Amino acid sequence: MTTMKAAVYVEPGRIELTEKPLPAIGPDDALMRITTTTICGTDVHILKGEYPVTPGLTVGHEPVGVIEKLGANLQGYYEGQRVIAGAICPGFTSFACQDGHPAQDGGGHGHGYKPMGGWRFGNTIDGVQAEYVRVPDAQANLAPIPDGLNDEQVLMCPDIMSTGFVGAESAAIGIGDIVAIFAQGPIGLCATAGARLHGASCIIAVDGIDQRLAISRNMGADVTLNFHEVDVISEILKLTGGRGVDAAIEALGTQATFESALRVLKPGGTLSSLGVYSSDLTLPLDAFCSGLGDHRIVTSLCPGGKERMRRLVDVVSAGRVDTASLVTHRYALDDIVEAYDLFAHQRDGVLKVAITP
Repeated sequence: MTTMKAAVYVEPGRIELTEKPLPAIGPDDALMRITTTTICGTDVHILKGEYPVTPGLTVGHEPVGVIEKLGANLQGYYEGQRVIAGAICPGFTSFACQDGHPAQDGGGHGHGYKPMGGWRFGNTIDGVQAEYVRVPDAQANLAPIPDGLNDEQVLMCPDIMSTGFVGAESAAIGIGDIVAIFAQGPIGLCATAGARLHGASCIIAVDGIDQRLAISRNMGADVTLNFHEVDVISEILKLTGGRGVDAAIEALGTQATFESALRVLKPGGTLSSLGVYSSDLTLPLDAFCSGLGDHRIVTSLCPGGKERMRRLVDVVSAGRVDTASLVTHRYALDDIVEAYDLFAHQRDGVLKVAITP
């Protein structure tokens, strides 16, 4: 076999399934046969033209699969092994990586930094919504899947779970903290689970869809607020006795959610931002306390690498969180254009779509 099916970006509004050559691999790479992947909100930004990529690029960055072929330099893996790779797959040799910021890996740049440079799949190299993908620097990025876990149980590890959890990590949630999480899509739901694992005593989940709020209670939310039904800011301030929350996590990427997160934050609290923003943000002067409120605003791109993936897989394996429940729809790769239409328009209660070649 010399060709494969792959979903490629064509132009704003068009992602199509086409035939592409089977990826060639170098000595440090692995060829992965994709068994399950999914569609991310970032892929929708690409589809809409809000995040630019090169036309003809294979999209997608959440791979679950089997090692088809190993580069000559790889050790400790075997062909036929079930593995995942992170959406962020740095080389781990740059200054940025060794400075603790692998998601900002600049690769061969002299200074070693590039914003979002560790995000290669479906951004700067061909991605994983295909039958096969080349995993670069595979020794650093491939993580085995333990026996007993199926594809859907680990499907969220490469991105959604890693991103949601880093939102809780960046928020520096401590034992007994009160946390508000704005938006309960897949990332917000994983942030809710992460906040619970970090020891929050009260997790307040905010969304406009009751179905998602019900799922958030299963993921660890103590209080759920539908912004169509209540004044969320007033309600959260009332719940905290007017103090505000210790940490607020923004998991959508809009002015409204970012501003709401800031408005419910206590002086000295942390706003952890996970959203992908497609327009400029404005800081409201009163909520920003004129810049004197000791607030900490942190942005995060999910960490990558095999150790990050191993830890997340172990959390799933130990039963600490169930992310397989986030898969609401299943499609064959042949029908991925239809899957994009469903996911981009958020119909039929969709959360995550499992795509199988």
